[in-house]
Amino acid sequence: MIRKSVTMGDVAKELGVSTVSVSKALTGKEGVSEAVREMIIKKAEEMGYHYTGSKKENAEEKHNIGIFVSERFINKDTYYSRLYEKTMMMLSEQKQMGMLEIIRRETEKEGQLPALLNSGQVEGAIVLGQMSRQYLKLLKESGVPLLFMDFYDEDIFEDSVISDSVFGSDILTNYLIKKGHTRIAFVGSIRSTSSIMDRYIGYYRAMLGAGLETKDEWRIEDRDDEGERIRFDLPKDMPTAFVCNSDATAFDLVKRLQKDGYRVPEDVSVVAFDNFIYAEMSSPKITTYGVDTDSLAKTAIRIILEKLSDPDYSVGRVLVSGTLIERKSVMAPV
Repeated sequence: MIRKSVTMGDVAKELGVSTVSVSKALTGKEGVSEAVREMIIKKAEEMGYHYTGSKKENAEEKHNIGIFVSERFINKDTYYSRLYEKTMMMLSEQKQMGMLEIIRRETEKEGQLPALLNSGQVEGAIVLGQMSRQYLKLLKESGVPLLFMDFYDEDIFEDSVISDSVFGSDILTNYLIKKGHTRIAFVGSIRSTSSIMDRYIGYYRAMLGAGLETKDEWRIEDRDDEGERIRFDLPKDMPTAFVCNSDATAFDLVKRLQKDGYRVPEDVSVVAFDNFIYAEMSSPKITTYGVDTDSLAKTAIRIILEKLSDPDYSVGRVLVSGTLIERKSVMAPV
């Protein structure tokens, strides 16, 4: 059962004010009277809500921005590590303070707010990578300006910046079709993240548009319920090409195909998504749809800063386009 910590939303509800007013009062910003500020600070102390509280010089220009990412997405060789590093670098270039907090599985399951958020050390946050809907709702209830990066949630209205996964996967699938492939499979657990679902939709749209058959066994799971990559089996009715939801999955697939005696690309073609290290490490190197991580990070920072300066600012879902990068993993079917 989720244990609910005291949030800015709780303080706001108790006093009958907005969460924006609570945030401004506790972070020392203008926009609330001194009487209201004192009332909010007193109530927060009574309720056990911890905050920084001191007013900062140049608060309108400089902000502490949290970057919250699930532990399953962070290690030295992941796409999310690269995206996090770019975001931190760009925040620093703009004289903003980025503060990382890795959200442990236990923290997410038990419904504990991030320590940076609960202590009031950050004024806004970028949530990097999919988390459970229940936990995202808890973050939203905190009242701190949020931005979802590289994912969205259909049930939670929150601004998000994502790669154009539907279009990118459509491009990849049509690339294979133009090479002569008609038997094409998709590798990715579509319920794991919104990005994988969108990439499947792009694949399916391209197949449907070309009048090509899709089969249940040609949609191959690559992750477990916790989002961890798993060993997957090849279909009995082998396709001539695979669209993979990520370079890491494609890397594993190429090794599996070669282990089972298939040559890539002579026997089976493989394409992927991200343009991360695994596409270059693979032998052969993998044709992929490159995500523009610079634009993702830059756009996310611009939006969260706008939200911090204007509580009513909202953009909805922003798509960032990528680029098809041709390498050596595709040939026309024999």
